[in-house]
Amino acid sequence: MPLPLGSSITPQGVNFAIFSRNARAVTLVVTIDQDPSKYWEVPLEPIFHKTGDIWHILLIGIPLDLCYGFRLDGPHEPTTSGHSFDRRRILLDPYAKQIHSPDWGMERSCLGSEPCCLLDTPRYDWQGDRPLNIPLKDSIIYELHVRGFTRDPSSKVAHPGTFKGITEKIIYLKRLGITAIELMPVTEFNENEPTFVNPRTGKPLKNFWGYSPLSFFAPKCSYSSDLEAPLLEFRNMVKALHQAGIEVILDIVYNHTAEGGADGPTTSFRGIDNTIYYLLDPWTRSYLNYSGCGNTCNCNHPIVRNLIMDALRWWVVEMHVDGFRFDLASILGRDAQGNVLANPPVVELIAEDPILADTKIIAEAWDAAGLYQVGSFSPHPRWAEWNGRFRDDVRAFLCGRPGTVPALATRIAGSSDLYQANGRSPCSSINFITSHDGFTLADLVSYNEKHNLENGEDNRDGDNNNISWNTGVEGPTTNKKILALRSRRLRTMATILLLSQGVPMVVAGDEFGRSQQGNNNAWCQDNPISWLDWSLTRKNAQQLRFFRKLIALRKAHPLFRREDFFPHDQDPVAQAHHLEIRWQGLEPGQQDWADECRTLAFLLNGASLEPEDDDFFIMLNGHAENTARFTVPAPTRNRCWVRIIDTDRSGPLDFVDPDRGHTVECGQSIAVPNMGCVVLQSQPRR
Repeated sequence: MPLPLGSSITPQGVNFAIFSRNARAVTLVVTIDQDPSKYWEVPLEPIFHKTGDIWHILLIGIPLDLCYGFRLDGPHEPTTSGHSFDRRRILLDPYAKQIHSPDWGMERSCLGSEPCCLLDTPRYDWQGDRPLNIPLKDSIIYELHVRGFTRDPSSKVAHPGTFKGITEKIIYLKRLGITAIELMPVTEFNENEPTFVNPRTGKPLKNFWGYSPLSFFAPKCSYSSDLEAPLLEFRNMVKALHQAGIEVILDIVYNHTAEGGADGPTTSFRGIDNTIYYLLDPWTRSYLNYSGCGNTCNCNHPIVRNLIMDALRWWVVEMHVDGFRFDLASILGRDAQGNVLANPPVVELIAEDPILADTKIIAEAWDAAGLYQVGSFSPHPRWAEWNGRFRDDVRAFLCGRPGTVPALATRIAGSSDLYQANGRSPCSSINFITSHDGFTLADLVSYNEKHNLENGEDNRDGDNNNISWNTGVEGPTTNKKILALRSRRLRTMATILLLSQGVPMVVAGDEFGRSQQGNNNAWCQDNPISWLDWSLTRKNAQQLRFFRKLIALRKAHPLFRREDFFPHDQDPVAQAHHLEIRWQGLEPGQQDWADECRTLAFLLNGASLEPEDDDFFIMLNGHAENTARFTVPAPTRNRCWVRIIDTDRSGPLDFVDPDRGHTVECGQSIAVPNMGCVVLQSQPRR
């Protein structure tokens, strides 16, 4: 059968199907007795085993614990026709659901030389598991790395660095309050591919992050506590997370593969049909490199489009995944020559696909060639985007830079400048201040410069534009005044993130002060630089409490989770008491958008909602040194203010419940220290 592509178990036997338009011959290579040195080869005869461009064969009576791969023969003319066939290589099936792989760090001897694709044999009992379908506006995303999350001994899990290790931390995740985990790449990759060494230790570095896929389907075996059952363990993890009310979003890489440039390994796509799967220069036939990783997938070719769509559907239907974050998604919008398309077919297909209709789809709306599409990646309302503008504008304000107040207000209100014109909503904005790429939140307030020497590239790698401030001393310090200001800045940033319109994303470990020692590009650090130190949950317990309280506050009040933008057509004088958000400088009714201004306050009107919510008045001071005094406006209705958040105070007094907060009178002057934040919540008069 020519369809489905890949391997499939049928009542008659096991069917194998692979696409190649330009191959002259295809051979199926199978190992049955688990001895990789003993395999047999089945040539596929075009007259019997080829339908169009699909080569296929049905094998009857073979065991299901086999390993398989393909040899493809054809022209090898990489600089003329662009074809790169090499029949000596045993290639991975692009549709393989599992790839036999060794434990983490062990040498991968089978790639290219042995069959190592496996069948997805048993049917899994989901026990009634269904998608949670948490509305995007109610989502709080938690980005984590499967290995780094629990690899450190301080995690105290029985299965560190695995899918099962995440399952063991569900109680923690549930208590934190997040609604979704976003897993950095989980499909098979070769962690041993880097050629760099740590100049301090002399040890080879790893591809820790995994943005170098060997497969778009197969979960990474070494992320499973049982190397023979990664599919089972992944499914068990998803089911357990769903039972706890937590969704699973995958960070997926469809913009390039692990085969790299012309000097990279041939493991699959290059040897199957190089000119179909990759963007090639029309004259030199060299790889167009918009990914920064040596090659770029030809995403809008119909064959590659189908592969991407089939992979997405499989993750949703067979693995019950709830959403996807598309790495360097702007590459999805390029044609075969690398030109930017006005309406990219694959971008529209993903948004309109009926199987994916309830799936969250999030774009990293830029690529490595300088294409930056934040706010313009797609007009389709299904697409959300990592909002890099939110990150930059919040960082700039909390570095005390001039001219940042108008931009900060726009980000807090949901980034209408980016998303309103084309009919999208605040939920199109995935708000973040930190991500896996760059400084952690603790490092953002502790370092001016990146410290990446241990990456083995003489500190050349990583972004130089960190928009950070070390608060007076580079790196660790015992100075109590500096430590207090760092803590205040960090908690102020967290408050802005969790109380802004849009969808917040928190990076694992930021909630308890994880540091990467100033490394802003830890892609190759499989060591404590990248592993979460869970002892910090005790050392920085008050900071962790602050995050938990912030998340709970956001979830309790729909005022922070709007589905539409604040209206702009209201008369601010005639309808002042109806305004849904009221901006002010230091005094009520007086706004200050000047370049030299470093302060911003705003009142959120809970009476504008149905049903009504409490009011909130939030005061922010971006001065590096000066205290600011804000005059408190009147709350709506017959209510009074209570102070619930003050980032100048130490925990637990930095965040108190409303019934324990101090009453604040209308017209009272509130002192907010440099880089601080105070939040008032309205309550019925007692």
